[in-house]
Amino acid sequence: MKTKIIILAVVAALLSGAGWYGYRTMRAPVAAPVAAPATAPATFTATPPSQDLQRVQVINGETVVTVSVAAQRASQIITQPVTVATDHPEVTAYATVVDLQPLFDLRNRHAVARAERESARAHADASRLQYNRTHVLFLDDRNVSEKSLQDAQVIKQTDEAKLQAVEATLGGLDSALRQQYGNALATAVVAPHSALSDRLLNGHATVVRVTLPVGGVTPAPEQITIEGSDDQMIVANKLSPSPVVDPAMQGDSYLYFADSVLPVGTHTLAHVPLREKNKSTAPGFSIPDTAIVWYGGQSWAYIKTTIDHFTRRLVPVASTTQRVRVATEGFHRGDEVVISGAQLLLSEELRPQGIAAQQCKDPPECDD
Repeated sequence: MKTKIIILAVVAALLSGAGWYGYRTMRAPVAAPVAAPATAPATFTATPPSQDLQRVQVINGETVVTVSVAAQRASQIITQPVTVATDHPEVTAYATVVDLQPLFDLRNRHAVARAERESARAHADASRLQYNRTHVLFLDDRNVSEKSLQDAQVIKQTDEAKLQAVEATLGGLDSALRQQYGNALATAVVAPHSALSDRLLNGHATVVRVTLPVGGVTPAPEQITIEGSDDQMIVANKLSPSPVVDPAMQGDSYLYFADSVLPVGTHTLAHVPLREKNKSTAPGFSIPDTAIVWYGGQSWAYIKTTIDHFTRRLVPVASTTQRVRVATEGFHRGDEVVISGAQLLLSEELRPQGIAAQQCKDPPECDD
């Protein structure tokens, strides 16, 4: 009995101690959570000054951009040798595609008039011969009556009058052709066999009227180029002076034909080479359009001077055409011009350097 009492007392003591421990645990203050270390804000990692100074340098008075071979390969920077070319000074002129339908209509009328002339000429020849025979018989002891002679004479005169009328019509058509389209086109469309006429009729060629500046080009060159669709340059050959001019334009007008099809009425520009003595050609190097970058209102191209050095050089723009064509200075035989990646090199050259680059939090905004 005493043993049971002892066991119950021990159990009661244990339960009492467990209850007290739980009570103290619940009453204990909750510890504040440990704050995580503050994360430093992201900053732009600038190129170390020692490396940044080597990225863009001034060597022999020229700014040189250094790009490693691996970076060139990754950025697809491609070069090609410059090609020798000749700079031909030129001027621009306004050109309009001529509507040739009236020309074709005149050609058809001219063909009909020629056929009528041949028929009238045959009748006139026959009636003249008939009159001559009748006249001989009449003089030979009046073997024919005087009335027969008179009838033959009337027929001869009528046929001759018809021939004269047809020839007058044909002459008027010739004049109309020349007054509207010039001698070259007028001759081509009425010729029995003309390659130019065939190409125009089949729609394989175009005639343009080019108005040259007053006193700008003398004489008009035999060959020019005109701007087609998609900036395509089309070669055009001179036909003759244009008898019809555009009253809205001042200058001398000429007709040119091009082996290309352009919509009727199209207004475009013609590039006319200058051949004057004081406009001599100058040797230079052809710079592809893909190599050109624009900076400060001028056109530039990058030259690869060493395996990892690139230099920007000015490419002059023709003052009369505003088209980059041939560089007559600043480039030499054997120079490697950048034809892919030039804009990347310009951005790299203009990127802030040194301390300015480290202080800049947003590099694109540092361009200003």
